[in-house]
Amino acid sequence: MRNVSGAVVLAAVVAGLIACAPSTKAVMEAGQSAVALRSFQQRAFDTTDKEKTMRTVISTLQDLSFVVDKADLDLGTVSGTKLSGYQLRITVTVRPRGATQMLVRANAQYMDKAVEDPKPYQDFFVSLEKSMFLTAHQVD
Repeated sequence: MRNVSGAVVLAAVVAGLIACAPSTKAVMEAGQSAVALRSFQQRAFDTTDKEKTMRTVISTLQDLSFVVDKADLDLGTVSGTKLSGYQLRITVTVRPRGATQMLVRANAQYMDKAVEDPKPYQDFFVSLEKSMFLTAHQVD
């Protein structure tokens, strides 16, 4: 009896895991590959100062008319919303990359849908690069 109930539990767990697995078809139908999307969502900056980078990200978002909703230095995240005629949300993460760089990654959403157009990301990083006065590197 004990082996039967153990087998039933194991079967239920396996079935649950299979049901939670992402659909390969849905992943393959994505508009752009994850690598291409990531290529314009992130840049590496030649600095090790996380706090200064976070402050610069915040001021850059404000310069671009975003209202900063939340910022967390420990997590390295900044979230903001742009409300001028439409609602664009952006979350920027800052984390160390190697011993001499900070990796800045931006993720934007419009109406709860991921933004795949490179223009908003390019605008953000051009402004951020000017504010940082440092060399930025595109990351593959």
